[in-house]
Amino acid sequence: MLHLRLITPAERTDEVVRLIETTVGTTHLVVLPGAARDPAGDVVLCDVAREAGDELIAGLRRLGLDDTGSIAVETIDLSLSRRAEEAEDEAPGEGADAVLWEGLTEATHEESTLSVTYAAFITLATMIAACGVVLDNAILIVGAMAVGPEFGPLAGICTALVRRRPRLARRSLTALLVGFALAMAVTVGFTLFMDAIGLFHRADLEGERPNTAFVYAPDAFSLIVAVLAGIAGTLSLTSAKSGALVGVAISVTTVPAAANAAVALAYGDTSQTSGSTAQLLLNLLGIILAGTLTLLAQKYFWASRRRRPR
Repeated sequence: MLHLRLITPAERTDEVVRLIETTVGTTHLVVLPGAARDPAGDVVLCDVAREAGDELIAGLRRLGLDDTGSIAVETIDLSLSRRAEEAEDEAPGEGADAVLWEGLTEATHEESTLSVTYAAFITLATMIAACGVVLDNAILIVGAMAVGPEFGPLAGICTALVRRRPRLARRSLTALLVGFALAMAVTVGFTLFMDAIGLFHRADLEGERPNTAFVYAPDAFSLIVAVLAGIAGTLSLTSAKSGALVGVAISVTTVPAAANAAVALAYGDTSQTSGSTAQLLLNLLGIILAGTLTLLAQKYFWASRRRRPR
């Protein structure tokens, strides 16, 4: 279930209440006349089944409530109510399959911002991965994958393509490209510094690396894994099962490939630089393609599910 807290101008309250009452899957409607002060108006509270949430939120936006008042949405972890159970039964489909498009757009917008924190995380992840490729240490590679925040902009690009939001697409693409460029540039300097103090050696990079050689040798499995991870990551976002994102993060080699390219560039190894860059681009392409197709499939599935008679 979702809990909605609405601030509505007094003259629009009746329309808002009517919309809530006619939306299948709503319950626990409360109206507090004149309770809001900033902006001034009435406060309307209600609960709605997740599978009916997107329809209700879209209707509220059509009434202009996001401009004249406020729409706040929270997830209810526990609701002990027979009426809530009835509302979920009345709503079409299953809550786990429902996509809250406005929530997805907002979440990916926040995760795809080129902020100092985002730049710090992707840079640190790339530097950790650089240590992993030089030491041929798979644990460091996995750790770097988990730290990397690049799935946020990738999900933002997928969402922007499906929702036709060019501003979100530009924001996400900027965060992705600038973030990786900055991280790789810093990692080149980090590599030269570590080499100068005798902790990195070119021989380690070019020697036998059974645990990490895959990051500069793309093959068919690189694309397959990226596609599967893109599907899993998108489903975890749309179904609010964020725990799955950790598994997605450590299944694709975006950050390790960027790190290997940066280290190889610092040592002038063009073969590994080009191979790692190809691995990076292949993973990014696979995730974006899979994520976009997954969202389109969910959009079609949910639209067709809602057209069926209950």
